[in-house]
Amino acid sequence: MSSLPQSTPKTPSGWKSILKRAWPTIRILLSIALLWKATSGIDWHTLLDSEIKMQPAWLIAAAAAICCAFICGGLRWGFLMRSVGFQGSLKTYIALYFAGGLINQGLPSTLGGDSYRAITATHLTSTDNLSETKELDEELHQSVDLGHATPKLRLSFAMVLVDRLLGLAGNNLLGGLGLILGGSTLAIWGQDLGYAVVAIMVFAGLLIALILAWTPTRQLLQSLLDRLRMNNAMPGIRLAFSWPMNIAQALFAIAIHCLVILAFGFCLKAYGAEAPISSLMIGLPALSLLLMLPISISGWGLREATLSSVLALWGVNPSLTVLASISYGAITVISVLPGAYFLLKRK
Repeated sequence: MSSLPQSTPKTPSGWKSILKRAWPTIRILLSIALLWKATSGIDWHTLLDSEIKMQPAWLIAAAAAICCAFICGGLRWGFLMRSVGFQGSLKTYIALYFAGGLINQGLPSTLGGDSYRAITATHLTSTDNLSETKELDEELHQSVDLGHATPKLRLSFAMVLVDRLLGLAGNNLLGGLGLILGGSTLAIWGQDLGYAVVAIMVFAGLLIALILAWTPTRQLLQSLLDRLRMNNAMPGIRLAFSWPMNIAQALFAIAIHCLVILAFGFCLKAYGAEAPISSLMIGLPALSLLLMLPISISGWGLREATLSSVLALWGVNPSLTVLASISYGAITVISVLPGAYFLLKRK
C-alpha cells in the first residue's frame, strides 16, 4: 500500500488531463458521426417500400453464435489463469469474461473490461468467492500502475495479454485465409497479401515455439520474467505458444472468430442478404484490427461504415449491411448481459 503515493506525480495535468476526461465524450461523438455517415446514404423510403421480410430466427442464431464465442473465449482465458496458479472454477472465469465484455460495450468505467477481469481474478478463491472486497473496490476505482503493482496482479495482466495475443493470432490467420480465397476482388495483390499474412503468422508461431523448446532461450525468457516479477508466467506462456499446443490454440482461436463471422452472416440473412464467406473472412478481421484504435464506442459507427464499404465490393447492398451491422451490435450487447449478474453480485 505504501507504493500508491509514488504514482501521484504521474497524474496527468493541464491539457493532457482535459483530453483524458474529454476522450470518452469524443469517442461517443465520433461513433455518432460515423454511424450518421454510414446511414446517410440509405434511402429509407425505398428500403421500406421493398417490403423486406425480416427473419428473426437468424437473429436468434446470431445471438447463439456470439454467446458461444464468449464462452469459448472465457474457457481459454480460464485455462491460462489456472495454469499459472490462480484459483476459481472455469464457470467463474466465463462469467468474468462476459462481465468484461459488457464493460467493453461502453459502460462508464475508469478501466476497460480486460483490466476489470484481470484485477477481479486476483481476488478469486477456490470457492469462487471474492476475497478482500474492500481492496478490490479500491483497485477497480483507480488507474492501474503496473510499475508498482503486486506480482500477482502483474501475472494476471500477463495472462490477459496472452489471451488477447492468441485472439489476435486467430484473427490474423483467418483474415489471411480470407485474402487467399477472395483477395483478388479487393486488388491484384490481395491474394499475395493473404499468403504473406499467413506466412508471417506461421513463422512467428514457430519462432516462439522454438524459443520455448530450446533450453538457453527458455532460461533467458524466464530470467526476463523474473526481472518483471512474473516468475510463474512460464506455464501459461507454454500452454499458449509451445509446440504442439500452439497448433491447437491457433485452431481454437480461428474457431472463435468463425463464430463471430457466422453471427454477422446470420444477421445479413435475417434481412434477406447474403455475402460470400471469403468477404466476411476479410471484412471482419480487418474491422477487428481497426477496433484496436480507441476512436469509437465498442465499434459503433466504425463497424457500419467499414463493412458497408467492404461488402459492397461483393455486391452486397450497403443499406442491408448497415441494418445487419446495427442488429449485430445490438445482439452483442444483449448476449453479454449475463455479465451484469456478476457485476451486480459483487455489489
